[in-house]
Amino acid sequence: MSRRKAKKQVFEQVEVIDAGAKGKTIAKAPDGKVIFLPNAVPGDVIDVQTFKKRKAYYEGKAIAFHQLSDKRTNPECEHFGTCGGCKWQNMAYEHQLFYKQKEVTNNLTRIGHIELPEVTPILGSSNQYFYRNKMEFSFSDSRWLTIEEVQSDEDLGDRNALGFHIPGMWDKILDLKKCHLQADPSNAIRNAVKRFAIENGLEFFNTRNQTGLLRTMMIRTSSTGDIMVLVQFFKEDTVKRALLLDFIADTFPQITSLQYVINGKANDTIYDQDVICYKGADHIFEEMEGLKFKINAKSFYQTNSDQAYELYKITRDFAKLTGSELVYDLYTGTGTIAQFVAKKASKVIGVESVPDAITAAKENAQLNNINNVEFYVGDMKQVFNDVFIETHGQPDVIITDPPRDGMHKDVVQQILNISPEKIVYVSCNSATQARDLALMDAMYKVTKTQAVDMFPQTFHVENVVLLEKQ
Repeated sequence: MSRRKAKKQVFEQVEVIDAGAKGKTIAKAPDGKVIFLPNAVPGDVIDVQTFKKRKAYYEGKAIAFHQLSDKRTNPECEHFGTCGGCKWQNMAYEHQLFYKQKEVTNNLTRIGHIELPEVTPILGSSNQYFYRNKMEFSFSDSRWLTIEEVQSDEDLGDRNALGFHIPGMWDKILDLKKCHLQADPSNAIRNAVKRFAIENGLEFFNTRNQTGLLRTMMIRTSSTGDIMVLVQFFKEDTVKRALLLDFIADTFPQITSLQYVINGKANDTIYDQDVICYKGADHIFEEMEGLKFKINAKSFYQTNSDQAYELYKITRDFAKLTGSELVYDLYTGTGTIAQFVAKKASKVIGVESVPDAITAAKENAQLNNINNVEFYVGDMKQVFNDVFIETHGQPDVIITDPPRDGMHKDVVQQILNISPEKIVYVSCNSATQARDLALMDAMYKVTKTQAVDMFPQTFHVENVVLLEKQ
């Protein structure tokens, strides 16, 4: 049998039995190997075509459906299946929550070998759609075409698009008509900008050739009613730039912050660019329990404001603060958790590696008249050392909310050296969380664990764990 032939096989009448990591579902091949699938729901009975064979598993896709799962639901969005954003829209929400909970529990027990307390049920999101406060859309002069469009003989007109990257294709953009992730006026702004740009001959960007004028547009909304729009231009064209920005300001007077960037680099990240305020303020405000957080174009803020509040409440509850504790908040970002728990603590020390985030954290603390927080900038594994502890004191509680990669092993070791009574570990990746918990298992016992769904219709899930000294 040739290698190519061995690679592609068809298995008939296979039942999909589970959902795994990164949104893939799982079936078993007749030879007992696992098959990972991108386009099925647990409970479906399907024919599978494999396109990758590995020692322990296949990767494949469903090519025929014999029986549809009772866990299915009709996707709300017309772009589902093409857009890679909401991979689980075809699965009813209670089942999404079940598989998220299962993934967290499996990771903690299988990767971390952690003995778990009774697992608190996952906290679902009250809004299953329109929950995001930040969206970024890309302009393109060569939009993604459907198979039907490619095969048709019709003139497809202009190829301009304003939407999302097609998964795995850096230069193809799906033109969005209606996205179900961000509340109005997000769709109205995006569609009006696209229409106006086409009518007025504003060139959409071409990634391959690095030509055109319009690159990206970011829309941020907040629970206070503020709206930020930031348009990224590839080059300066004062007439066309003013034409578009004036149109946006006049058509959507509810926008409180209208900004732009001129970015001629090969990539479209704005973090090394000057952001220029065109109209209104250069920031918006988010509010939580009376605390105000100033958010600028480059600020990180949890993208689901309602669930962020729930996540922070769980973090504070797990810490069981009485008012006398010294708390360290590691990977503090713009200091939202630090400020949120401050009124229940004696003092909170926040540490973060991004200087802009620490500047924002200090500014927000001042804005909120919080005097018992201090923020320090530095790479965690370097700054968080014995001298730092001697200077700032032995913490009673450590809260840590690291990025997806989890904590550096030196940071874990330093936490063990400090040995606070309690650690509250907030994670957006339970696999790396489990790895870190395994390193602390000899000294600490996991006494509480609570998953929180921040991103309905996707496979992402947050998890909060309370560790107490044995």
